[in-house]
Amino acid sequence: MTEILNETETEVDGAEFAALADFVLAQMHVSSGAELNILFIDPGPMAELHKRWLDLEGPTDVMSFPMDELRPGTEDDPAEGVLGDICICPQVAQAQAQEAGHSAAEEMLMLATHGMLHLLGYDHAEPEEREEMFSLQRRLLLTFLATR
Repeated sequence: MTEILNETETEVDGAEFAALADFVLAQMHVSSGAELNILFIDPGPMAELHKRWLDLEGPTDVMSFPMDELRPGTEDDPAEGVLGDICICPQVAQAQAQEAGHSAAEEMLMLATHGMLHLLGYDHAEPEEREEMFSLQRRLLLTFLATR
């Protein structure tokens, strides 16, 4: 079950993000009953989270807060539990989207996918981890977008 909360003035298509979550979690064999929250927050609250949890200044694009530390399941044994929270800052996403040459909506969908992978234990600290995570992120997002 995915809940989408928009605490910003930015227009966000909650149904699109819920559909993305359903798609990604199904692909990763996570139970449809697993709980996930995707929150859209302004730069001020994001900067506070960034400082509190990572001791870094300023707002960032996305932060993930795992709860039950779920890992991808299998088709026969999907992962169940509370996945956690993803916080996305639309204003940071908009700036990044302009730099990358695509829409803010696409950037935020990518960030949501990125956040879900973090909640499932993926990381990008090491080069091989980075390659695995970003390749999976790209495949999941492109496959989702192709179905829309």
